[in-house]
Amino acid sequence: MGEKLLDISEVAERSGLAASALRFYERRGLISPAGRNGLRRTYRPDVLDRLALISCARGAGFTIAEISGFLRATPGDVELRARMADKARGLEEDIARLVRMRDSLHHASTCTHEPLVECPDFKRTIQEPR
Repeated sequence: MGEKLLDISEVAERSGLAASALRFYERRGLISPAGRNGLRRTYRPDVLDRLALISCARGAGFTIAEISGFLRATPGDVELRARMADKARGLEEDIARLVRMRDSLHHASTCTHEPLVECPDFKRTIQEPR
């Protein structure tokens, strides 16, 4: 017995994406339907893993073209792998900046210094490490 195919509406519901986004990703070659049930597209269940990866990458600022590239990446794609490493370094910088901002906001939420932005601890927390 074969795997149960998912209707486009079920994939949309489970992934949290609109059916139009699924059709867009399909046109861009990021996902592929398994077939049709009448007029409706059907997908294999593993499309949900692919969509989770696409959504995570989009949330991290990757373009559709970048995502398309790394979905096709192989160990021999030296140039693409170098771009992926550069992107990873950029994300590490973004994460460090966001952590500093989070820590600063946590401090500011309980600080009694007036004004808050002049608090030495707040200033120290928000600064980039040297």
